[in-house]
Amino acid sequence: MMAMQEQPALCFPLLVNTSCRRTQRLPSVVALSYMLLSVISLITFTLNLLVIISISHFKELHTPTNLLLLSLAASDFLVGFLMLFQIFLLDGCWFFGDVMCVVDYILGYVITSASIGSMVLISVDRYVAICDPLHYPIKVTQIRVKMCVFLCWSASLVFNCLYFFESLKQPGKSNTCVGECMIVVAAGMTDLFFSFIGPLIVIVFLYVRVFVVAMSHARATRSHVGIVTLRGSAIKSSELKAARTLGVVVVVLIVCILPYFCITISKQDVSLNVSSAAFIICLFYFNSCLNPLIYAIFYPWFRKSIKLIVTLQILKPDSSQTSIM
Repeated sequence: MMAMQEQPALCFPLLVNTSCRRTQRLPSVVALSYMLLSVISLITFTLNLLVIISISHFKELHTPTNLLLLSLAASDFLVGFLMLFQIFLLDGCWFFGDVMCVVDYILGYVITSASIGSMVLISVDRYVAICDPLHYPIKVTQIRVKMCVFLCWSASLVFNCLYFFESLKQPGKSNTCVGECMIVVAAGMTDLFFSFIGPLIVIVFLYVRVFVVAMSHARATRSHVGIVTLRGSAIKSSELKAARTLGVVVVVLIVCILPYFCITISKQDVSLNVSSAAFIICLFYFNSCLNPLIYAIFYPWFRKSIKLIVTLQILKPDSSQTSIM
């Protein structure tokens, strides 16, 4: 009778002696958690797909800055897919095998590293556009941006595959029971610096410089000076607006990922149970849902392109030539 009573609390009831135990919660809490995270995953998946289609289809949107947004949207789109696996982990059970566990970890790190790398590139793009507008068209070209995006994703893939190489050779070696997805790697401060602290310092430094120039522009405008001239070239109001919008994106990113890295830095992750860790990772991933919502609020072209996509206007001949801006 005792064995029969314990079986419902196991990930694999037939493996009584080796199965992991499920995290016990109220049925209403379980249903609400699954529904909420499923909706967030669907929204993340759908909205970022709309961003990808918009920038890829409409030729007017083929600018260096939007190519960087496309890279960010691609990583956010994949995050929407990965969130489905984290939803299954909310009850403390992994049903997809040891190899898929390692693959899930690698994909998560590759995608988030590429996302942070794209944020760094966006910060550099805005810095050059605002602080050196005269040379921006020369320094920031589509070819150079495409090369930077390619290197960003390639470096993320190679680094994280090497990082999890031992886990790939022996998947499941860190698991203590069947149904667990646990990978232990020697994450030192060097890895943490290159994956988070270093990029964050670069992003903050560049946006502080952009903010100072933007404030100078605002003061000059209020003083009826007309335009701000920096190194002999006027700063366009559209560039300042883009900088403010992408600044909001950066702030939201920091807020969403800070809890995860604070726990990693303090080395308190070992004290978290599986479901709590899954919640923190989902918060990390939630940033990918917010980015396209920010675009919808601040970018009229995104709202217009959504309307054209939803109404299937993009299927018309020469729809890629439609004026969006």
